[in-house]
Amino acid sequence: MGVALKRRIESTTSRTAEMTCMSRACSALETHGCYHGDDYIAPLLLPGWLKPILHVSLGRRLFARVLAPKGMYEYVIARTRYIDAVFRQALADQFDQVLIFGAGFDTRALRFKDLLEDTRVFELDAPLTQQAKMGQYRKRRLASPQNLHFIAIDLDKESLPMKLDDAGFDRHRRSLFILEGLVMYLQPEAVEATFQTIRDYAGEGSRVVFDCVYSSVLRKEGICYGEAGAVRAVSDAGEQWHFGIEKGEIGQFLAGYGMELIDHNDAEGLEKAYFSDSRGRVTGRVNGTHCLVTAEVR
Repeated sequence: MGVALKRRIESTTSRTAEMTCMSRACSALETHGCYHGDDYIAPLLLPGWLKPILHVSLGRRLFARVLAPKGMYEYVIARTRYIDAVFRQALADQFDQVLIFGAGFDTRALRFKDLLEDTRVFELDAPLTQQAKMGQYRKRRLASPQNLHFIAIDLDKESLPMKLDDAGFDRHRRSLFILEGLVMYLQPEAVEATFQTIRDYAGEGSRVVFDCVYSSVLRKEGICYGEAGAVRAVSDAGEQWHFGIEKGEIGQFLAGYGMELIDHNDAEGLEKAYFSDSRGRVTGRVNGTHCLVTAEVR
């Protein structure tokens, strides 16, 4: 984890987590089919002064077109839908556990609580961000399901395996690991330690879903749609990107941790999947700096 990000999350909540929550809230309030999202809880977590603004279409357009980097609003919408589908499938397949790294204001445990049954969900995050989320849940009287467990951790000071063991996360159970909006913020050695921990704790058939940026973005080659704005926004938030994967090398990266690539979607694939009309015309462009990956532990 970078020094600047570490200092920020020790003193305040993550700005990128807040922006992601705002994007999901905007999407939940949209009426356009391609832009409408299912995170009906996100609008409840917004500050009181912001709600009236985002309930107006002009306010949502201002956020999506002016405050958010080019194509990032669309990317968050696509990413939320993609990971929602993976999460829902894991519950349908009766996975034993779900571990959400850097959960931020993720609401899946509440939105899909009727499907959880015997699947336990663990949310892992920095103490202040997690406390802010839990405080909002209490304030809005949003009851957490009994099989939702919060794990507060400072990854620079505390052992991830020890935290998982203390929380009752079972080794070798069939599990889903979600790393949404996280991997790119970690230092390479932290990425290695995280994926190795996943490998050590994952049972046969476990799955991992994550997003990452391409290495070319870290080199500032400027070849991706919306790249300059995305890099600038992250820098302005004091939450630098430190890790990327070369295009075409994701399968090789996963193989190093005993994982097999199941699905990979870049911006073009996400546009076709989530922002195409009935005639196949793209109605919204997705920021090209990121891609989404699903892998299976072998």
